[in-house]
Amino acid sequence: MAKPKRYYFKLFFSLIAQLTFALLLLTVFLTERWVNAMLHPRRIPVTGESLEREHIPFEKVELVTADGIQLAAWYTPPQNGAVILVAHGYADNRPENIYVMLAQNKYGVLAWDFRAHGDSAGEVSTIGYYEQLDVEAALDYALAQEGVEQIGAWGGSMGAATILLTASYRTEIQVIVSDSGFTSLDEVFLGSLPYDFLFPLVVASGKFHSGADLRDIRPIDAIENISPRAVFIIDGWSNPDTSLSAPHRLYDAANEPKQLWVEEDIPHLGMLAKFPKKYENKVVAFFDEWLLNKK
Repeated sequence: MAKPKRYYFKLFFSLIAQLTFALLLLTVFLTERWVNAMLHPRRIPVTGESLEREHIPFEKVELVTADGIQLAAWYTPPQNGAVILVAHGYADNRPENIYVMLAQNKYGVLAWDFRAHGDSAGEVSTIGYYEQLDVEAALDYALAQEGVEQIGAWGGSMGAATILLTASYRTEIQVIVSDSGFTSLDEVFLGSLPYDFLFPLVVASGKFHSGADLRDIRPIDAIENISPRAVFIIDGWSNPDTSLSAPHRLYDAANEPKQLWVEEDIPHLGMLAKFPKKYENKVVAFFDEWLLNKK
């Protein structure tokens, strides 16, 4: 006996509903995996070999954040009264090349591994949200050291974004160099997700696992509050899409005094490697002018 058409319609819609539900579960599963991978970056071992090879005197210190995270750090006292906070990028650790460059120019240096990076404690990276507490711990440590009269900061990528955010309300950071900083984390995520409709799931998952709303990480909104302190924005601009030209947009959002150095076809955080002497001259001259009043 042949089955009625209504039976096949019900079967068809039942299969569609099951496939839709399975696709939804798969989407949630893959989003969760992606978010967890972002919140738990790979750790890169810290060596200190460059500092030792260049005979840079430094001591190993421990910073403790307001929420109780222990951060591994190096500190070199200043020879000119000024300390530079050095904040590394996502899935990286203390940048020894920047440390050596600044110390060789008589600046004090304090570099640390952000939470969930390098040798520091913590299991979750929020890519600039709770990391502001890490910057504040470094700043408070530097301010308490003998012979420190001025504080500047250098940040790369995530470190640049976090420095800009923190400096917008911690005025003790007097001068900022931002290398390859992003405008907002939501733009970074939207640019890396295959489909825009996944973004709300990413935000919800990130907040569930970390307690942080990743949409609040917006250096482009904070940078205007840094004035009248000086900001130097550095970036390699290898993306032809001007809507993603973070250095130009950050520069436009900042108030005076500000400076911009952009080169074409340079990869992310690649300016120092491409132009080592020029980079050193520009960065040191900027700190000399705005921290030490050398013009």
